[in-house]
Amino acid sequence: MKEYLDLVRLVIDNGVRKQSRTGVDTLSYFSAHYRVDLKKGFPLLTTKKVEWKSLLHEVLWYLSGENHIRNLRKHTKIWDAWADEEGNLETAYGYFWRKFPSAKKDANGNWFVEEVDQIKYVIDEIKRNPNSRRLVVVAWEPGNATKSKLPPCHYTFAFNVSNGSLNCHLTQRSGDIALGIPFNLAAYSILTQIIAMETGLELGYFSHTIIDAHIYVADKGSATEKYDHLEGLKEQLKREPLPLPKLEINKKPIDELTFEDFNLIGYQSHPKIKFEVAV
Repeated sequence: MKEYLDLVRLVIDNGVRKQSRTGVDTLSYFSAHYRVDLKKGFPLLTTKKVEWKSLLHEVLWYLSGENHIRNLRKHTKIWDAWADEEGNLETAYGYFWRKFPSAKKDANGNWFVEEVDQIKYVIDEIKRNPNSRRLVVVAWEPGNATKSKLPPCHYTFAFNVSNGSLNCHLTQRSGDIALGIPFNLAAYSILTQIIAMETGLELGYFSHTIIDAHIYVADKGSATEKYDHLEGLKEQLKREPLPLPKLEINKKPIDELTFEDFNLIGYQSHPKIKFEVAV
């Protein structure tokens, strides 16, 4: 996909080498942005194989609102490094999407916590007022972020309806170009398609701003050499993008969707490229 390859080139050509909390250096670029037209196909990268099953299970886990990975672990180990031994996760995106803790006062002035289902709010508001500019979902809770092992990277997104089409804009504080961004791009495109179906809208654009867009780099012979992503991304730049697949979703209420309701059609890709995760 050209938009992704342009992003890779942008960071390689303009990134500044910086130290990171992982102990592995990065090429870091401030405020990268791209957008893709979802009408042209489902944006799953074709210049390397992307693990579709893991990706879809992760999205469905988000939508479940769970704050543990015990069920997710049956399908993918993607979040194991950040959960405790019981599978509990301090920062679970879906928990904040579906059960965001909102502090309120009762009639007597006593504080209590009310859980807010932000996904339901967005769907209901689109149906009620598609011109709304308040179709925002956040996963950043300041108290959680101060103590979490990994505060949310993709921390807020907003929807916009234009000419009968649903658009989504994602803002991400930190984005791993080689590993994270391909998943984020596809995951939020799935979510946009689900909500478009739920609200009777066509697909529009997915737009993505990455505040710290980075590529992990390491010198040959160094202790962190295996975490270098630069050579793998350079290999992707040599590959010609293939036609995008199509995603079909069974028409069901959002909370009734299961893995079997999604059908990825015509996905073909270049071979997988191995990238190690810097934790």
